[in-house]
Amino acid sequence: MKLVKLLANLGYGSRKEVQRLIRAGAVTDEGGCVLGGNDFPPHASIRFRGEPLDPPFPLLLMLNKPDGYTCSADDPGSTIYDLLPPRFALRNPLLSPVGRLDKDTTGLLILTDDGQLLHKIIHPKSGCLKTYHAVLDRPLEGHESALFASGELVLRNEAKPLLPAAMEALGEREARVTLHEGRYHQVRRMFAAAGNHVLTLRRISIGGLCLPEDLPEGEWRELTATERAAIFQL
Repeated sequence: MKLVKLLANLGYGSRKEVQRLIRAGAVTDEGGCVLGGNDFPPHASIRFRGEPLDPPFPLLLMLNKPDGYTCSADDPGSTIYDLLPPRFALRNPLLSPVGRLDKDTTGLLILTDDGQLLHKIIHPKSGCLKTYHAVLDRPLEGHESALFASGELVLRNEAKPLLPAAMEALGEREARVTLHEGRYHQVRRMFAAAGNHVLTLRRISIGGLCLPEDLPEGEWRELTATERAAIFQL
């Protein structure tokens, strides 16, 4: 891929903007030699204003999503893209969340520009279970686990029962819930159907990938090869 197209696809600007940057000497190799727009240098050797380029396609990263951020670049207010380098929102292919989290839900969010991988992870048949930690408004009554696991729970305004889900009580008002699917506000609506209300909700794992303890809220990083493989470990 020519340097101009590569930089444009990575979100550094339109092709015309990138051409101007290249002519201004903003793009060099690791030795400091200025590169031309028709060059085909190895990705790892390219420097933009002295810094290594962003990772190429396919990009796969994790974000510890804070409260108050939506997962769509088109939504008003704060979005998850505000937590990433601005050019990440301009990448081609688009960098998208793998299963959205609600504005007031926190925790593990995977983003990728690989559409096939995205659909593989979110499809119920993939076996990538999603696990959440919920803090509740009222004490658990003891019937919730059986209700969620029954495969017969139908949410309000829906006709199709939920797939069986696992729930483990962690305390009087805390629970861990594991889902095979990801319907709109599913965990909150499940507890509402059980006569309770979710105060806070945090996703703690997807498949075998757990939210790292050393990744602060609002921070992100690329997944390692081991973490990529863990997504599909049941």
